[in-house]
Amino acid sequence: MRKFNIAVVGATGAVGEEIFNVLSEVNFPVGEILPLASSKSAGSQIEFNGKSYKVKELTNEVWDEHEIDIAFFSAGGSVSEKFAPVAAASGAVVIDNTSHFRMQDNVPLVVPECNPGDIALYKETGIIANPNCSTIQMVQILKPLDDAFDIERVDVSTYQAASGAGKEGMEELVLQLQKFFEFKLDECEAKVFAHRLAFNVIPHIDVFLENDYTKEEMKMVKETQKILHKKMEVSATCVRVPVLRSHSEAITIHFKNAVDVEKAKEILSKAPSVVLLDNPSKKEYPMPLHATDTNDTYVGRIRKDNYRDNVLHLWCSADQIRVGAATNAVRIAQKWIELPENQ
Repeated sequence: MRKFNIAVVGATGAVGEEIFNVLSEVNFPVGEILPLASSKSAGSQIEFNGKSYKVKELTNEVWDEHEIDIAFFSAGGSVSEKFAPVAAASGAVVIDNTSHFRMQDNVPLVVPECNPGDIALYKETGIIANPNCSTIQMVQILKPLDDAFDIERVDVSTYQAASGAGKEGMEELVLQLQKFFEFKLDECEAKVFAHRLAFNVIPHIDVFLENDYTKEEMKMVKETQKILHKKMEVSATCVRVPVLRSHSEAITIHFKNAVDVEKAKEILSKAPSVVLLDNPSKKEYPMPLHATDTNDTYVGRIRKDNYRDNVLHLWCSADQIRVGAATNAVRIAQKWIELPENQ
């Protein structure tokens, strides 16, 4: 079987580290490994499949020095803006985890469980965009339900973990918790988040826009429509919560016609990368405790609206570093290598 040379930009970050883990877990046909990062992290070591690799500095020249087939980018939008086109021009397919290219018309935005056919559209730019973490877990649930019942509108409230802001977010929450239990609450300085996250919730992720929604909220609106190829109505409220890892979402779905709850549960129980966990009488429902370090989106609390037969409410949890970033990126790569030109 053909093997593929892999570069990971942002190799020492939370998502970069997880990409290596997922590649190993799925036995991806890896040839050479090229870990890349800023000059600050260059020279450090990463481990992959029992071998140690030195992290190299990301430069324009590095793409000419190595024959890379697949380049995973997870180092921030400005880095992707500058270096992703260079990587693509060198012959690599770029799978970008940042928001920079997501809404660009000639760049496919892909969740393999929902729109795998869009991957083939990468040829124009050489870039495939990975959606926002909260969008990914939501559309994995919406897609099979839309196919069955025809969705008209979605209202979602997210409960997003500190890890959504990377290692720095998790470290800030842990430090604040330590200070709290040392009775030094006045030392709980907020640097990563707008306010202290420990024992708090913050209804503010990313910057506010002119319509009073945040950029994170509008990502969920626009990305959902692009992935599902449907201009359904979507409204989001994104909230940061004091959980280390794994995002949760409360989703209300309006369908064109009446929906059968048991049929919806059956559909979701068979949906790819979705785990139905819905047994309230036994206190069984999705939580970050279930989702963390897994590659699945857990869904439960599925119930019909008290007043409208065409409305369902449900709850889901997923590890946003994996499902919402690394795992989805690797799944895109798995589909990409299945294209005829890559055989």
